[in-house]
Amino acid sequence: MTRTPSTTVTPVRLWRWRRNPLRRHSDVVEAWIVLATWVLALLGGALAGFAAAQASDAAFSARRAQLHAVSAVLTDDAAKTPPAGTGYDDGRVWAAVRWTEADGSVHTDRTKVFAGAPAGSGVTVWTNQAHRVVPAPVTGASAGLQAGLTGALVAPSAAAAVWGAGWVVRGRLIRRRMAEWDEEWKQIGPRWGNLSGA
Repeated sequence: MTRTPSTTVTPVRLWRWRRNPLRRHSDVVEAWIVLATWVLALLGGALAGFAAAQASDAAFSARRAQLHAVSAVLTDDAAKTPPAGTGYDDGRVWAAVRWTEADGSVHTDRTKVFAGAPAGSGVTVWTNQAHRVVPAPVTGASAGLQAGLTGALVAPSAAAAVWGAGWVVRGRLIRRRMAEWDEEWKQIGPRWGNLSGA
């Protein structure tokens, strides 16, 4: 019967400088700075991303509250073909429309409609409080997606800013510790030369 060699399990220490006689106060401070930097970067990034997503969603809701959809009619026939070379081509053309508000006032403006639409065709347009035609507000899944993407972009940026600030503080601490070691070595170094027996 073969015996397996016994293995000793060494405990994992989460704190590297614990019970170390060479540990200095600056080592403990540096360890806390690194820990705080990572915790704040993760939490700060997550909170900043969540706040940005909420703010974006609130902005979409506020814009939706300021706009309203109205039924309008084309006053002229729409062009049969969209102009070439306009960049983003969605197959629509600009045309004049007319609509009547709830108070009976008649308004006209221009909006994009499908090419070839005849005069008198009904279209739905979105208007603002100044009775001007504006792009349709972002709603539903598109609003949720854009708010989520906004949060996803803000979160890493905020985390990187916190992480960078923590590493600047850590870098200053390391430079200060090195300067202290240089000063101590200027005092102790000459004594070491005398130990060589020369």
